[in-house]
Amino acid sequence: MTSFDKGRQVLAIGVEQRAFPGAAFAVWNDGATVATGSVGRFTYASDSAEMQPDTIFDIASVTKVLATTALAMRLWQSEELPLELPVCELLPEFSQGDPNKYLVTLKMLLAHTSGLPAHRKLYELPEVVAASSPEASAAAALSACFAMPLEVAPGARAEYSDIGFIVLGEALLRLTGAANLQEICAKEIFEPLGLTESCYLPPTNWRPRIAPTRDWNWRHCVLQGEVQDENCALLGSVSGHAGVFSSGSDLLRFAASLCEADGFFQRETVDLFSKRVAGSRALGWDSPSAPSQSGKFFSAHSIGHLGYTGTSLWIDLERGIAIALLTNRVYTAVGAANQGIQQVRPEFHDAVMTALGISADRR
Repeated sequence: MTSFDKGRQVLAIGVEQRAFPGAAFAVWNDGATVATGSVGRFTYASDSAEMQPDTIFDIASVTKVLATTALAMRLWQSEELPLELPVCELLPEFSQGDPNKYLVTLKMLLAHTSGLPAHRKLYELPEVVAASSPEASAAAALSACFAMPLEVAPGARAEYSDIGFIVLGEALLRLTGAANLQEICAKEIFEPLGLTESCYLPPTNWRPRIAPTRDWNWRHCVLQGEVQDENCALLGSVSGHAGVFSSGSDLLRFAASLCEADGFFQRETVDLFSKRVAGSRALGWDSPSAPSQSGKFFSAHSIGHLGYTGTSLWIDLERGIAIALLTNRVYTAVGAANQGIQQVRPEFHDAVMTALGISADRR
């Protein structure tokens, strides 16, 4: 076997076990891309298109770092984002007369310590269902996010929250005066970094290159080039918590900008946003904890994020290593209940790190 064949074999077994129809991966080490590859097909049909290293995926919650957190980092770097600013100063409608909500800061939203709930099926809310148009449904859903009661006091615990990142995205828009996240993330993140395969609302001519997913809960259909996350789709397919489509090569370019700080991102910015705040949570980012979906070999100075569709990006800032793994696990017939990816991810990461000569758990 060549050096990365073990990792590819792990993914091939994942396809055989129907953890996902196919996968693409990309590895960055010591300043260069050292491996790309793919296994499987877009679907389980024998005549389905084969996955390619440059296949584009709905990256789901990896949006939180590639778009929303990256934008927050750039704004903090340019002294436009005061992390301790109360959210209510930007979004007065967030308060709802709850004194605890006045204590929620932008930093808490980034660190998932705001006290907001993890998730709500916004598309099932009566006011959303009763809305007369897609625009009215989106407005009703956003209002519901602002009005969402806190489950615990701000700062009391870390609770991963899609709702928090929906609110964060809107707060960043108010802060910057931008019309929408699609435009400002393209201008401030994707275009400067040369991420030509990353965007919200991908153009129709990209669709043959996009791995299909499925919505098993709301739209009940196969999706190709449309966001899988139901709440994001309801909000117009552009949100702080999900909605971006990207490729392995673009994710590596983004990772490189963090590893090679003092360029697009300054070292001080990367150090601040990668520092743990609560549990494994840093500002916008997650970090390895035992057991971790990153496997056993990423150092303590590593950051990453997972995506519900079966995507992930992990970056070892100490060693200068990044691994992007992209799958379309939610296409699989068992849908969201398919958890095979949880076994595949760490095994794949361990195989790649071993191929890179990393053999000691340094967390």
